[in-house]
Amino acid sequence: MNPSQPLVLRPFRPADDAPALRSWVPGPVELMTWAGPHFTWPLDDAQLAAYAAEPGRRTWTAVSPDAAPVGHISLVDGRLGRVLIAPEARGRGLGERLVSLAVSLGFDELALPEIALGVWTHNTAALRVYEKLGFRTTETLEAVETVDGMPWSVHRMRLTASDRRQ
Repeated sequence: MNPSQPLVLRPFRPADDAPALRSWVPGPVELMTWAGPHFTWPLDDAQLAAYAAEPGRRTWTAVSPDAAPVGHISLVDGRLGRVLIAPEARGRGLGERLVSLAVSLGFDELALPEIALGVWTHNTAALRVYEKLGFRTTETLEAVETVDGMPWSVHRMRLTASDRRQ
């Protein structure tokens, strides 16, 4: 995908999109990185269908101009999450475009006063994207999970509608 080509969000369709999404999460560490402790390994279609059906959750698949899935993101109760770019599409700025589109939907269509998120402190690529878009860390929770014997900490971040406009 050419970085200048548009990225479009369309509603996540578990029957169509689950196979690609599952292929982007090849193991339990990647599953924890993507979704925290909310799914169990191995990720399967039933878990993804239940997730997409959660009350109030909006889930999207990011597609390229040729309609190929290249990413995923969700928003529930003003909380952005489950951000993922297909491995073969990484390093092209799509993460920033994906998050920016979801933030626009949250503020412009849903009229949210703020959007919050949590990100693992070691996920520096994601942190750079969120900070570039104006998110600021409000709290750091140390060692909230242990993965492969290593403690993982999380930054809680937020962006207000008024900060976004400045």
